[in-house]
Amino acid sequence: MKHLILGTAGHIDHGKTSLVRALTGINTDRLPEEKSRGITIELGFAHLELPGGLQFGIVDVPGHERFVRTMVAGVGGMDMVMLVIAADEGVMPQTREHLEICQLLGVKRGLVVLTKSDMVEPDWLDLVVEEVRDYLVGSFLEEAPIVPASSRTGAGIEAVKAELARLAVQVDEKKTEGPFRLPVDRVFTVTGFGTVVTGTLLSGTISVGDEVELLPSGLPARVRGVQTHGRRGDAASAGQRVAVNLQGVEHTEVERGDIVVPRGVYRTTRAVDARLDYLPSAPRELRHRSTLRLHSATYEVPAQVILLDRDALIPGDSAYIQLRLRHPVLLLPGDPFVLRSYSPQATLGGGRVLDPMPPRRRRRSDEALALLQALGEHFEPDTVRLLVSGSLLTGICFEDIVVRGGLSARRTEAVMAALLSTGEVVQMVREPRLFLSRASFASLKGLLLSEVEGYLRDNPLREGLGKEELKTRLPRRSDPRFFTPLLASLEKEGKIVVDRDLVKLPGRKGTVTVDQADFQVRVEKALQRGGYEPPTIKEMCDSLHCVEKMLLEHLNILAREGRAVKVKSDIFYAPEPVADIREKLMAYLRDKGEIMPPEFRELTGLSRKFMIPLLEFFDQEKMTIRVGDKRILRRG
Repeated sequence: MKHLILGTAGHIDHGKTSLVRALTGINTDRLPEEKSRGITIELGFAHLELPGGLQFGIVDVPGHERFVRTMVAGVGGMDMVMLVIAADEGVMPQTREHLEICQLLGVKRGLVVLTKSDMVEPDWLDLVVEEVRDYLVGSFLEEAPIVPASSRTGAGIEAVKAELARLAVQVDEKKTEGPFRLPVDRVFTVTGFGTVVTGTLLSGTISVGDEVELLPSGLPARVRGVQTHGRRGDAASAGQRVAVNLQGVEHTEVERGDIVVPRGVYRTTRAVDARLDYLPSAPRELRHRSTLRLHSATYEVPAQVILLDRDALIPGDSAYIQLRLRHPVLLLPGDPFVLRSYSPQATLGGGRVLDPMPPRRRRRSDEALALLQALGEHFEPDTVRLLVSGSLLTGICFEDIVVRGGLSARRTEAVMAALLSTGEVVQMVREPRLFLSRASFASLKGLLLSEVEGYLRDNPLREGLGKEELKTRLPRRSDPRFFTPLLASLEKEGKIVVDRDLVKLPGRKGTVTVDQADFQVRVEKALQRGGYEPPTIKEMCDSLHCVEKMLLEHLNILAREGRAVKVKSDIFYAPEPVADIREKLMAYLRDKGEIMPPEFRELTGLSRKFMIPLLEFFDQEKMTIRVGDKRILRRG
């Protein structure tokens, strides 16, 4: 069975509710105030089945200007609209505004029903048909059928049904794959069941037992029951009017504007990029940073309008904008919205969301405008490429590309594979998958290389810069996990050499002056004089009249060149004593098989200050291995 949502639209007291009752037998005015006043205040709902497996959920919206907000909530999810115009009055103010709202929210098909046709003469009815046809020129209803009808006599009702059946064939059903979204337009409680919410299912399938949450609050709940058109079932699919019994939340915790979604799938946002169509009927130009009311799905939220390429938007024009929202809401690529003013209340324009998770845009940015154009034109390669390049040195994860690009995960995978193969995009992290553009990858490599070069220029005695120190010099906004692939790429290109914990420049050695070379000779002699127990760092500083930092720099250079041995960070030996001690230890272990610290002390005459660091040094050299308190020769 094909499920479609049909909505009414039109001026107050033009007979929308009576028409729905004539079509379905259901009175959608449910509130006592509505019945006593004879006008629709809240959304009303009915259902209609037609031959050929067609089932319509009908949303009856209020026509009074004061309830346009409610009307907008009803348009969300409509597949078709019945624009209702009373034959005795013709086109009226809310007729115009309702048609504009339907057009802005992307309704594509519908028909016009001239109600109360029994109250006018045939000649007058012909004039009204002509007036309506002229009015509809340029709108999505320009070629729509116009059907005179009377809810009181029943004349024309069957013709309306026939036109609905004909139009329904032209409408594609909503896609049922993907996660579901159910904007709440009513919430109430039923004795013995608890909280019930109703709405039009925009996507996916919702089933009994589903674990859900209410956005934007994030309240968790569970689906206890599902009804469509008053019938219980196990599930409901996109395009259906549905009532859902929720377990785990009180009805006072839910309100119109909330959205029921699968738990942990969607994220709310406080800013969106969009294309805005500003209505020709708008009373004045729209200024940059104006605050309006955004309506989408069933909610309303104050929104500041950031014009990205101009300072003002004149009526009838269009522009790329960023909407900064006062409260978090759920918006996805392609979602329609309407903007209305506060005072006087009027519909000013609307459009569709392009990027639901944008950064704060720099106005008049060519790259930002190019991305929004690609999003609007659904040009997938440019969309993905520009999203990655727009993330600059921060990078972007695969999930954010899917959310912001409005593509399925499968299509994103295909586009990304092509960009990776050409090198336009570089994958930096495996899980979660993080990507940089080729330009950003090159920029970060250049930055790291510059840091190494600058450091060695300022420290001519050093052969390289420590890896951990270099890693800290990545920009804060870049992920530290980028460091390893960046370093690997630089080394592959031959621009650096990674030597254990040191990052060097190819062929570079620390350069020393004549005075520095003389100082190093004096250091070597001091170590040689020390023999088995060389002087401490402090003692050498005192005897050589130097500062500790300078001495350690030269000692490390001597150690790298093999002119000294670094046993510990603050213990250095001349090479000969270490070789002598090593030979004695090897001979002892070959003879005895093992050695304890007291025996090592007796063998070498060393104090504990040098004995333990030397034993550990030989362990690190992989000459010996420690077993308990003993050392033995390492085999192999």
